[in-house]
Amino acid sequence: MRNFDAKIKADLHTHTHYSDGYHTPEELIIRAKEAGLSYLAITDHDNVDAIEEAIEIGKAHSIEIIPGVEISAEHKGRETHILAYYFDYKNEELLDYLQNFRKERMKRAIKIVEKLNELDVPLQLEDVLSRVKGNASIGRPHIAIALAEGNFVNSYYDSFSKYIGDDKPAYVKKPNISSREAIKLINRCGGLSFIAHPGKSLRNNNTLFELIEFGIDGIEVIHPSHNESDIDYFKDITSQYFLLESGGSDFHGGRINDVSILGRFYTTEQNLAAMKNRLFAA
Repeated sequence: MRNFDAKIKADLHTHTHYSDGYHTPEELIIRAKEAGLSYLAITDHDNVDAIEEAIEIGKAHSIEIIPGVEISAEHKGRETHILAYYFDYKNEELLDYLQNFRKERMKRAIKIVEKLNELDVPLQLEDVLSRVKGNASIGRPHIAIALAEGNFVNSYYDSFSKYIGDDKPAYVKKPNISSREAIKLINRCGGLSFIAHPGKSLRNNNTLFELIEFGIDGIEVIHPSHNESDIDYFKDITSQYFLLESGGSDFHGGRINDVSILGRFYTTEQNLAAMKNRLFAA
């Protein structure tokens, strides 16, 4: 893994129970401190409710919390995730959008449960909702956990491979915002936009360059799904197009059993400084 010699570590991609993560903001921050992190961005899916709470908790643990969110979007029918940083997380336009999108996520969850029932899987919506904390964004991971804990599948991952993964029999597509509009929304909130984990689908793909044309600020170069070749490729792209770099663990916790990645996938203080310089120059 790159950056082993970095003295200051910044994990810019983590999730709490306000979306599909397992831990509370405080639990996540304590784990981050133990992992040697100095900066942490909480990037819950389509939800910013953890940020204000986390900023105060972070001060007590000497960890700087960077406002973040992971917005579900799409371009030409392909789902893309756009990470946002350093934006006004109290912006009314943003909050209205996220609230409405969480309602759409709920509608999608209902449709998935209905499809599962048609497949003779007697999962109830209440079984899913009992695993959603407060105003959290409901997603497929909540359904996967309910399926696994209800013994309808052998494991969390079986839920995706058998029923709810892309193109599986109970899959339902989210009604995402366009990537162009997501980038514009982040810009109006005063933030920076980054392409999340592009190695999964965007390497050597025109979509990547079209997102750059839309005005994306940077690319998540460091991610658990990226190998050394991916990292070199995306670093080259950021250099060629004068883009910023970010990186993080995409930590969720719980049944995903990914605690070992905290402190191993991160970006540097230099990249954070470049992000701040871009904001001040805007």
